[in-house]
Amino acid sequence: MTTNSPDTALDGFLVAQGLISPDEKAQWRPLAGGVSSDIWRVDIDGRSLCVKRALAQLKVEADWKAPLSRNAYEWEWMSFAAQHCPDNVPRPIAHDEVAGLFAMSFLEPDRHPVWKEQLLHGEVDPATAFAVGQVLGRLHAASAGRADVAEAFDTVDNFYALRLEPYLVAAANHHPELAPVLLELVAKTAGTQYALVHGDVSPKNILVGPSGPVLLDAECAWYGDPAFDLAFCLNHLLLKGVVRRDALLQLSASFDALLQGYLEQLNWESAERLETRAARLLPALMLARVDGKSPVEYITEEATRDLIRTFASQLLRDPVPALSELRNTWNEAVRSNARAPLP
Repeated sequence: MTTNSPDTALDGFLVAQGLISPDEKAQWRPLAGGVSSDIWRVDIDGRSLCVKRALAQLKVEADWKAPLSRNAYEWEWMSFAAQHCPDNVPRPIAHDEVAGLFAMSFLEPDRHPVWKEQLLHGEVDPATAFAVGQVLGRLHAASAGRADVAEAFDTVDNFYALRLEPYLVAAANHHPELAPVLLELVAKTAGTQYALVHGDVSPKNILVGPSGPVLLDAECAWYGDPAFDLAFCLNHLLLKGVVRRDALLQLSASFDALLQGYLEQLNWESAERLETRAARLLPALMLARVDGKSPVEYITEEATRDLIRTFASQLLRDPVPALSELRNTWNEAVRSNARAPLP
């Protein structure tokens, strides 16, 4: 639905940034944008752009508040990414740090489908996953070891509020028997600083564009542990396997392809060290997407949630160092709990 501005401050932002004249009228259309922000498509005299504003209280059932300063850090992450991977991020246009608003290019949905929707519809292409891994690895490599980037994204408090607390700490509260290992992961992750982390590399935040994947929603940007981004995205490829069992083999191949694409860009530490951390984080993130503050909406059966809980708990207690071993163990768990034969 297209409307006039839902807030006069939004039109004021466009005028102040020189995007419209005071006598022009912009048409605003709300977009689906996750739980943490309001996002609009704005049509101005035959051209379109996208405006994003962070919310203090996230749109979830749990009490989940987050600092509005994350909007500024998302803008800075997008500006950094545009320097190094310009085809793989929306073009940053204008920013008002005080108002917590920024404008970026609008990408037409018919040419930029959401990767999550493709996966849930069984359209699983390992080449897409490989490209995602390459882009993520390039961005991590471009920021690794840079003191200026570390200083600009000294945002561990934001990352704790947006990721560590609602995911791992919330899961620890739900599973007190696992709290020691989960809270140890929180401390180790918060204390690791290698590269600029996106923090929400999820298929819902990745568009499959004509020039490659486009990454969105970097509100959690933080100079920290790149293994978190890798584990966060791989987690979603595993979880899709319980709702698209017919595509389990392709999802498994996509898991491997994303990892391969990523490791080809790794230049700041050994693959073994990074993979070990990712393999420890991944089952914690799986558990968090069932029993954290932001459970995945497409897993609705309690038996499936129990499968994830059992698998994640086992791997948290007895971690494996290789992501391929974790992936194989997960596939076996899905197959053994299947109600119908897999291809």
